[in-house]
Amino acid sequence: MVLSTATGTYVSQSDKGEMVFGAGMDLFRSYAQRGNLPVGEAMIAGCLEIFPSFRRLKLMRQWAGIVDVCWDYSPIIGPGAGAGDFSQLRLGTGGFKAIPAGGWALAHLLATGRHHEISAPFDLSRFHAGPADRRSAPAAGIAH
Repeated sequence: MVLSTATGTYVSQSDKGEMVFGAGMDLFRSYAQRGNLPVGEAMIAGCLEIFPSFRRLKLMRQWAGIVDVCWDYSPIIGPGAGAGDFSQLRLGTGGFKAIPAGGWALAHLLATGRHHEISAPFDLSRFHAGPADRRSAPAAGIAH
C-alpha cells in the first residue's frame, strides 16, 4: 500500500495483479453510491503524481460508496456509552490501513482499562471540548 498524504490517493495491488486506487472524498453531501467525475479525475491525477508510468494502465471498473467520518477525519477509539462498551469506529479515510494500529490500541484499552498514549487523543470525549481545544484534535494527516 502506498499512500500520498498530500493528495489523499492510495495505491495497492490485488492478489490478481490488478492495481487498486482510492482517494479522498466527494465533499458534496449525498448518499449516492455512484462515482463523481471530478473526484475520479483528482484521484487519477494524484495517482499519476506518485507513479507517472501508470498513465498506460487501462481502467477496468470503478466503485463508489459511503465513507463515515468524523469532522476531524479521525477515528473514535475508546469506551462507549454503556458499561463495558468499547468502540473503534469511523476509520473512514484510512480505515483498512489503520486497523492494525487501532486494534492494538483498543486491545491495550481492553486489557488495562486505560488508553495507551497513542489512542488517548482519539477518545470520544474530545467532542466535549470547546472550539479552541478542537484545533488541536487528532487528524488523519490527509489533505481533504
